[in-house]
Amino acid sequence: MVDAALVEAVPVDGRREGRGAPQSGTRRRADEIDYEIFGTEMQYCEITLDPGEMVIAEAGGMMYMTAGIKMETVFGDPSQQGQGFWNKLASSGKRMLTGESLFLTTFTNIAPSREKVAFASPYPGKILPFHLDQLGGEVICQKDAFLCGARGVAVQIAFQKKIGTALFGGEGFIMQRLTGDGIVLIHAGGTLMHRLLKPGETLRLDTGCLVALSPSVHYDIQFVGGVKNALFGGEGLFMATVTGPGAIWLQSLPFSRLAGRVLANARPGGGKDEGSLLGGLGSLFMGDS
Repeated sequence: MVDAALVEAVPVDGRREGRGAPQSGTRRRADEIDYEIFGTEMQYCEITLDPGEMVIAEAGGMMYMTAGIKMETVFGDPSQQGQGFWNKLASSGKRMLTGESLFLTTFTNIAPSREKVAFASPYPGKILPFHLDQLGGEVICQKDAFLCGARGVAVQIAFQKKIGTALFGGEGFIMQRLTGDGIVLIHAGGTLMHRLLKPGETLRLDTGCLVALSPSVHYDIQFVGGVKNALFGGEGLFMATVTGPGAIWLQSLPFSRLAGRVLANARPGGGKDEGSLLGGLGSLFMGDS
């Protein structure tokens, strides 16, 4: 069952809060962290930790923390307690394949009172909380989506099984697999769309717009088809297809699209001739220099 908090509208002030509710009849392995999300286009999340609780995050995502928080950079996956050096080395090697740092950062409340630590989004978009215990204990997302999560959540890798999907799927050969029963917060560009696919229901989408999906969703790529579509359609040679059952999350502004627009306008004279019928000749005749 999908958590209703994942699809509800964000309040006008952009603030959203929640906590990990204890599971009935079972003992939760992950810490039950509290979180608040602030802002609209450039969001940040504030995590409140009880004494002894810990949150893990990617290096460089921290915004601020209160005096009772201890920050520590760890080698390997901190969710795997008591693992040996070689297991940590293998875990870090897998993280290298995703393009991430060898290290993760942990933030632990060592004070006797509740303390706070905050993490900021790296580019315009939305921060979305995933309650893994309500999503079957696993979700697969694009490799740079993970922002932070409760101790006990494992940040692993998921290989694409088909070579075509790996080479042309937009998300690459490797995606992130987040497992456990705690809360993770991910980030994506622009506005997020959530959709629950019925069994056999298929949706075609731009390869870069897929943020996350349930493991039950089948992900593949298809050739656009048609010479004009391939050469002049502006959507690339391939499109992604997702087939239910399961949940998917899409982003309206993939970072690759944002970066491409920035680079295209970073060249000398880039962006100056937008809206001009003469294009580059407009600068020559109109004196735009």
